[in-house]
Amino acid sequence: MGQIISATTRYTHFSINRLDKYQIIGYILTMIYEIKIKRKLEKNLNKLPLMVQKKFFRLVLDLRDKGPEQPNWPNYSKLSPNEYHCHLRYSWVACWKHEKKSILIEVYYVGSREKAPY
Repeated sequence: MGQIISATTRYTHFSINRLDKYQIIGYILTMIYEIKIKRKLEKNLNKLPLMVQKKFFRLVLDLRDKGPEQPNWPNYSKLSPNEYHCHLRYSWVACWKHEKKSILIEVYYVGSREKAPY
């Protein structure tokens, strides 16, 4: 990744089907990750405070654009070699998984830190 290409030749190097997995920033090609949000989590998102919901969606955008490692988020840490978490607010956390050499990131928990699965 990170190969430098000109904007005029990007379609000759990559097929259109594969280009949706990448974004062009200037002339640098970067990976766009796929984010999977568990169905149970989707149902419970509306129960969270509005500010936590907004921060969660900002986190999802950061995960999509920058990948699973998010050191700029509060209390970010690796829980295991492929699991991560961070705080959305003092009492609210998000947890996600990412398998190496995959573009899929699975968010499996958003909620109070007291009930977090770690």
